[in-house]
Amino acid sequence: MSDPEILWSPNDEDVATAAQTHFMNWLRAERGVDLDGPDALWTWSVTELEAFWGAVYDYFEVASDAPYSAVLDRRVMPGAKWFEGATLNYAEHILRNATAERPAMVVLAENEPIREISWATLVRDVAALAHTLREAGLQPGDRVCGYMSNVPETVVAMIACVSIGAVWSVCAPDFGLSGAKDRFAQLEPKVLLGVDGYRFGGKKFSRLPELAELREALPTVELTIIVPSIGAEGPRPAGRVIDWDTAVADDAELQITRLPFSHPLWVLFSSGTTGLPKGIVQSHGGITVEQLKAGALGLDLRPTDRFYFFSSTSWMVWNFVVGTLLRGCTIVLYDGSPGFPDMLGNWRVASESGATVFGTGAAYLSACEKAGAEPAKEMDLSALRVVISTGSVLPASTWKWFYSILPAHVRLDSSSGGTDVCSGFVGGNALKPVHHGEITGPYLGVRAEAWNGAGESVINEVGELVIVEPMPSMPTHFWNDPDGQRYHDSYFDMYPGRWRHGDWIRVTERGTVVIEGRSDSTLNKAGVRMGSADVYAVVEPLAGVADSLVVGVDLPDAQYYMPLFVVPADGREVDDELRAEIIAAIRRELSPRHVPDEIIATPRVPRTRTGKKLEVPVKRILSGVPIESAVNLGSVDDPDAVRWYVDFAAARR
Repeated sequence: MSDPEILWSPNDEDVATAAQTHFMNWLRAERGVDLDGPDALWTWSVTELEAFWGAVYDYFEVASDAPYSAVLDRRVMPGAKWFEGATLNYAEHILRNATAERPAMVVLAENEPIREISWATLVRDVAALAHTLREAGLQPGDRVCGYMSNVPETVVAMIACVSIGAVWSVCAPDFGLSGAKDRFAQLEPKVLLGVDGYRFGGKKFSRLPELAELREALPTVELTIIVPSIGAEGPRPAGRVIDWDTAVADDAELQITRLPFSHPLWVLFSSGTTGLPKGIVQSHGGITVEQLKAGALGLDLRPTDRFYFFSSTSWMVWNFVVGTLLRGCTIVLYDGSPGFPDMLGNWRVASESGATVFGTGAAYLSACEKAGAEPAKEMDLSALRVVISTGSVLPASTWKWFYSILPAHVRLDSSSGGTDVCSGFVGGNALKPVHHGEITGPYLGVRAEAWNGAGESVINEVGELVIVEPMPSMPTHFWNDPDGQRYHDSYFDMYPGRWRHGDWIRVTERGTVVIEGRSDSTLNKAGVRMGSADVYAVVEPLAGVADSLVVGVDLPDAQYYMPLFVVPADGREVDDELRAEIIAAIRRELSPRHVPDEIIATPRVPRTRTGKKLEVPVKRILSGVPIESAVNLGSVDDPDAVRWYVDFAAARR
């Protein structure tokens, strides 16, 4: 098989200025470790795991009150203990980057002027809010929940909370109220923060009634702080309530509480598409060293970068964006729709903010491709040097489109990771070329492999994404999972002692990676395993297709049903002509086995709020599972889209 086309390669300056190059020089000088390039560095990072993470700790000058006893007690999963004895605080490692040379945040919102927030203002407001929270009785281990949008107050609140040692959790105000309750009620928070509303699609949406109802559902809350984001008026929550200006009114000295390495930092929640969302607990130390490593040695971020990644606060990407402050970057925050006032809205934010690194979902890039968008012709994107694509598989055609409309020096960084580690497993590399349709490889310190059913690592074969060695940012535990059974069953039931993430991947002989889709939604027609991503890559570039969803359903008597649901493009119908076009493309590009049993018109493909197609819930619904058991509607972007499949399944039965 010939190698795919190389779309981007580092030049001499890229190599000389890359953080990995600096790190390898440091290893040579400080550790006597002489490595001849990025492949050797990755191999060393996963075989000499303790040496690598110890080097990361020292290279980034992690601040601790006490030395650690060992980098890693044992290479076990779950249960690995990292840097025991060290005491530190995530917030301290952010705020130590304060400088007058560049802003901490650039803030944009729909129909609002752009503004900058200095590092001095960030430090001042964090200290003031932390003082208010301490005066309210907040202590290490207490929980603070935010019903907050992507505004600067949310960043201040998170940093202030964790500077005390309290545990942070947030979800976006466009989140269904039941979804917010399902998450926050598990945590029994002492403090609740909420915006009065948010902007989306040129409109403002008040959330004061929802905030009041959410407060009623959280009887442990002793203080509610309201952020006047849109100037809405409405009911006030019960109990003690203050507004944001009052909460940050008093100047105070910044106080940082250093905590054990494994002390809980925040709780991130799984998408919760089925059952109660899992509360994923990550540690101060684990996230600090992982995000320092990922930002510099993964994404090649520099302190001079302006980092814009469109995200809801409900997505782990928001936490990762805040984490780039660890590197001293300026973060760009946007409250609004990526498609406002038109398809190029997201690009326009990147342009107006002067972003050097821009991240977005693969679905957005694909939508721009289908719309024939050419953002570089309509705005100034000259500052860009990296564009990150994640959230779902990037279709093969979109890679070519990207390099046809953007300057050749921009590196397309397709990546994949998870809420579970609040970071990436595989992604780009500033020292290696970008091959068409392929992720460059595993990140440093991440021994990611494709495993077959026998538990063997395979090359050029599709297998389960398995993380073979522990990572510091893996969850310390799940919330309300006292015996660890739910945690174990989520990752370690298939390969004991090895993390199975639930993605289906292929690792090439070059070490590059292709994500083939979610393994729990694997298609298995006539005994042949197929990835849904393969089908989408062929079907969705077709002019008559706006979106699609394919699932495989096991029926009684060993029958198998594989329908393809298609949202037609404007002006088209899912008629015999379009069906024939789809089938011909699938036969030509994939195989006759990939041809669906039926092609059905649908008004919408349901997705999680982070843009992932709900393949497994739809599969369950078509199998006869009641909607309340198949999917948590609070985690869905459009519940009516799911109900369409319920009606479809009922009609078929």
